Amino acid sequence: MKKFIYLLMALGLVITTACDPMEDIYADLDAQQEIITGEIEFTLSDEDYDELELSYGNFSNIDDAKAMIPGLLTDKYPVWGEGSLATVTFKWYNKVNTYSQNVYSLSDDEHNAITGKTYGNFDKSYHITNYLEATYPDAEEGDFYSLKYRFYAGGESTLTDGFYLKDGEWNRVTGFTVEQYKAMGESYPNFSSHDEAAIKIPIALVDKYKFETKEAGAIVEAMYELYKGSGVTKSYTSNFIFNGNSWSKYNNVANETIKFGHDGNVWVPDNTIKYTFTTADYDSLGTEYGNPGYYDNFDVREGKENYASPADILADINTVLLNNFPGMAEGQKFNVSYNVYSGANEVWEMKVILTGGVYVLQ
Repeated sequence: MKKFIYLLMALGLVITTACDPMEDIYADLDAQQEIITGEIEFTLSDEDYDELELSYGNFSNIDDAKAMIPGLLTDKYPVWGEGSLATVTFKWYNKVNTYSQNVYSLSDDEHNAITGKTYGNFDKSYHITNYLEATYPDAEEGDFYSLKYRFYAGGESTLTDGFYLKDGEWNRVTGFTVEQYKAMGESYPNFSSHDEAAIKIPIALVDKYKFETKEAGAIVEAMYELYKGSGVTKSYTSNFIFNGNSWSKYNNVANETIKFGHDGNVWVPDNTIKYTFTTADYDSLGTEYGNPGYYDNFDVREGKENYASPADILADINTVLLNNFPGMAEGQKFNVSYNVYSGANEVWEMKVILTGGVYVLQ
């Protein structure tokens, strides 16, 4: 490009003309400086994973996705520049462990040794944890036990739950009760096969969590039992994922959505939220300047009585964002659009980032 421009400049020395021979060059340079921006939301396709040479159709981890997706965005949107945003949903390998173990039934004496009573049951939620700590003092990370025990809460119930040690804490995987197995059409408190469990458990989970708010993508653990014969029952944990309406067996591949922004050179992971001032926002600022409550804009004409300086606008952006988006994490970015009057009605933007509890210019 530079050689081309220099050549035209040399020719301009020997060509006499009434017009300015540099006008076209300047116009061309101005055109080159124009920044094309865009905003897109999309989910990676099978073809996208193939292009990234990911034969399994997912990323190994989120860091790999952050490193590889920018190159894909450059290929997809080669003319987009600074200020462009892409919200990308992708799959990544997110293994959630499963466990299995023969069910162990606690005796009356084992219950009583923990409670100090003679009823042969537990009656406090922490009794089962006390039992685990007393019985398995040398348990290691990932150890799993399936326990059948009796619990009294206005009446005695027999429960079978799983417990695994993670980060030094015992975690419970709740099993199904006798009544829940009956509701799933089972004559005994177990399933006849893994396939049957995979079909019936997602239906049971809809009822189990009907009073709990679960977001799409939520993963829960469930434990079920299979009778192995000769008096042995074995429990298995399995994981299920919610799509917003129903549950299905989780296959260790999760969806993640990350926003990427173009910084003028490359695409980078970006948490920018685009926000446009509303009438309510202007009204909330009063009429100190710009008469926002009436005109829904800021008067940016210097020397005018209601002149709104960049510092004034930044202060008002802080007021609006802190009110509308409380509790945002440090480093959260916003690209705020607002109306101004500069002699004509215009829309301006200000890019800010939350730093030390206030929004400052990026």
